[in-house]
Amino acid sequence: MLILPLAVSLLSFLPHSALASVLAIDYGTDWIKASVMSPGIPFDVLLNKDSKRKIQASVGWKKTDRLFGTDGFNLASRFPSDSFSSIKYLQAAPFDSDIVSYYTSISTAELVQTSRNTVAFKQSDGNEWSVEELVGMQFSYVKQLAESLAGEKVSDVVVTVPPFFSQYQRDAVVDAIEVAGLRTLALINDGTAVAVNYAMTRTFPTPEYHVIYDAGASSIRATVVSFSTSNATGVHTSGTQIAVLGVGYDLAAGGTELDRRLREMLIEAFNTKNNKDIREDKRGMAKLWKEAGRIKAILSANIDATATVESLAWDIDFKSKITRASFETACEDLKDHFARPIEDALRNAGLTLDNITSVILTGGSTRTPMIQAAIRATVGDEKIALNVNADEAAVLGAAFHGAGLSRQFKTKNIKVTDITPFDIQASYLATASTPRTITTLIFPAGSKVGTKKILTFKRKDDFVINFDYKTAPAPGFPTRFLEVGITGVAEAIANLTELGATEPVVKATLVLSESGFVSVSSAVAFGEIKDDSIAGKLKGFFGAGNTAEAEVTTPESAPPRDAESSSSSSSASATPSGVTNSTPEKEKEEKKKATPKDNTITLNTTVVFPTIPPMTVEHKKNARSRLRAIDLDEAAVARKEEARNTFEGYLYRMRDLLDEENRDTPFKQCSQEAERKAIAVKLDESFAWLHDKGDVAETSQFLDKRNALETLERPIVHRYKEIEAFPQALNNSQMWNWSTRLFLQEARENLTAEAAADLPSKWTKEELDGLEKTLKEHETWLNEWVEKQKAVQPNDDPVIETTEMRARAKVLETALAKLLKRRVPKTVKKKTTTSEAEPTSTAASEGAAEETPAAPAGEEKAEETIIPTPTPVVPEGEQAQVPLQTTHDEL
Repeated sequence: MLILPLAVSLLSFLPHSALASVLAIDYGTDWIKASVMSPGIPFDVLLNKDSKRKIQASVGWKKTDRLFGTDGFNLASRFPSDSFSSIKYLQAAPFDSDIVSYYTSISTAELVQTSRNTVAFKQSDGNEWSVEELVGMQFSYVKQLAESLAGEKVSDVVVTVPPFFSQYQRDAVVDAIEVAGLRTLALINDGTAVAVNYAMTRTFPTPEYHVIYDAGASSIRATVVSFSTSNATGVHTSGTQIAVLGVGYDLAAGGTELDRRLREMLIEAFNTKNNKDIREDKRGMAKLWKEAGRIKAILSANIDATATVESLAWDIDFKSKITRASFETACEDLKDHFARPIEDALRNAGLTLDNITSVILTGGSTRTPMIQAAIRATVGDEKIALNVNADEAAVLGAAFHGAGLSRQFKTKNIKVTDITPFDIQASYLATASTPRTITTLIFPAGSKVGTKKILTFKRKDDFVINFDYKTAPAPGFPTRFLEVGITGVAEAIANLTELGATEPVVKATLVLSESGFVSVSSAVAFGEIKDDSIAGKLKGFFGAGNTAEAEVTTPESAPPRDAESSSSSSSASATPSGVTNSTPEKEKEEKKKATPKDNTITLNTTVVFPTIPPMTVEHKKNARSRLRAIDLDEAAVARKEEARNTFEGYLYRMRDLLDEENRDTPFKQCSQEAERKAIAVKLDESFAWLHDKGDVAETSQFLDKRNALETLERPIVHRYKEIEAFPQALNNSQMWNWSTRLFLQEARENLTAEAAADLPSKWTKEELDGLEKTLKEHETWLNEWVEKQKAVQPNDDPVIETTEMRARAKVLETALAKLLKRRVPKTVKKKTTTSEAEPTSTAASEGAAEETPAAPAGEEKAEETIIPTPTPVVPEGEQAQVPLQTTHDEL
């Protein structure tokens, strides 16, 4: 993977503590890809614990052990009720929706209904997990991988979602993020993320239109994107512009459906041959699902493949040959679905194939021959482009987008404008006394995200705004997703009327956030108040102070599911009755107008989720507690396993050291017979304990048992380390003795010469005498104890410690360094007695007295003595012992 220094770089001038890592997750139905942007970490895909670049989107339990990725997926063949995969299908899905019925046809997991009418998974032991909790577990697993790589806590995350995800499903994704202990930086549509990755290393002098074709496991999506590069020099205007113009998708023809149909072929082959129904055996069905995925991959490159499963069910081995032709015949009715998203996306964008530069293929299912054939038949070979990584483009684009949002990284300037694929409308009662309902299309399909609109109501009482999709976002999903009540209207209107407002109204600001969430950011009561003062009349005469609307801005740090700051203009479609578009030009104009302080009163808003509510704060708190408890238990188990493995390895190492065949090892030379016997007894006890109670022992017991053995071994290790370190410590001490003596010799000579020349000296005789005394004390001590150490055997404790030798040498080193750093004092010139002198001459003489005169002719100026550091040489016979030529690891 190439590193992109021009596309993204760290803000090097910020301290490390100010920098924060950003995690990007491309959460797919079958696979998870992740990338972490962190100081000092190459921009690349995050590897899992097996060094794989993608992680299977599965979580499973083997009794009490929780497994992720491929390990969790493979558990299905043994524990079909405890392995959960393809969970993305069920995010925010109503329990009675079509997708839940479809999921039961591809999975062996048991589903139950939650109190929110969504789906939960039930384990064989009775534990139930909501979809958000299971997805949160997977996000938490990725978070741990990212923190291990970055070396710091990771909290901010960008997650890819399909463009057709409704507000229910986006809420479910954010809930899973929060359950995992992360903070949502943004949600980004996967096609848009691929477009960002495509633009990272390219410029577009002339506008280009491309189709991002993404064939995934659960669906096929097509996104029409325009790319352009501005050459302007301004910071906010230059850079690459990415605009999504149209989206098309098909929910019936993804890779999972191909797997399902292939498994049906295998089921039919088994049932026909054995006169049994494999559907009655969950383990057998899980095995066939895994085999169907393998066969599909083989058929992508070959015309036939042989399916083989040992002991599929009832101790029956299964083997069957599948041809590509028969597989394509079974999928004949899907061929029209493969290219339809491209046609829909072009139609929604108002473009044709003639306007398109290329169709960029991404997603794992684009490798399937029948899908490739359908694309070629629709767009032609010359339009197909394979210039992005089909598996990793989305996650790398999301990571780059997240780095730009975090403001902790300096990135290439790429501005993204996305759209919503749904018609979103608001409805409300005409008046409190009239049951007639008024419905307004507020965000038509194709509206840009970041759009802000203002609804104006002539109301005098509290009321409710209902938000609906014009059509169901998916079969079995409800159309109504939000109800916002506006309260305090009567009191606010009365107060404005009392202040002299004419025809006060209620204004509600609606926002379609950058992450695709619809919300009411604010609601106010507003009325024009006539100012009868002279200043007010003059303002009215000149047109000032007559603001018709109050603009309400939203903070940039608002959560993605709430109202976010607008980064693009509103939809260009016609404004429906009662709706005011807020464009950047109009916002600037309104900000210039002066608004009287008392003509706007903030109203209260209450939010209700009438159909599929997201998790409540209490639900998320309980879910985090459950996941935290599992994490702590798993961490305790990991510590116990590590302690046991380390202890067991230590026992075998000690047994090898005590082996009678190893006679000349450092361990034997540095240990005494009694010590080895004591260690052998303790070693036998430890092996017996490990065999009898190792499976039920606690972590602390493994640590205590090892510490007891290490206590017996420690004196032996200490002797060896002292023997190993002694020569260097002795050389160091002798080097300082030699350096100090050399310094004293030259310093005394300089002192004599300087005294004869009447020059100042850096040192006094007393100081040199003191240093010499310190030197003699050190030499006397060293000679005495080195002689004693020579008589010590390798298996006896040393009489002189190397730490003490280094400490005493440090005293001498410090005393020497103190004199070496001394500067030559300045010479004060003696004044010469003269006759009366002019004031200027006297002043000059006084000034000259402060300067250091040049040395007299024929004499050299005293210079600082520099003592070279000699190469340490140990005199013959001075070493107490010859060190053992063995490293400590061998001991």
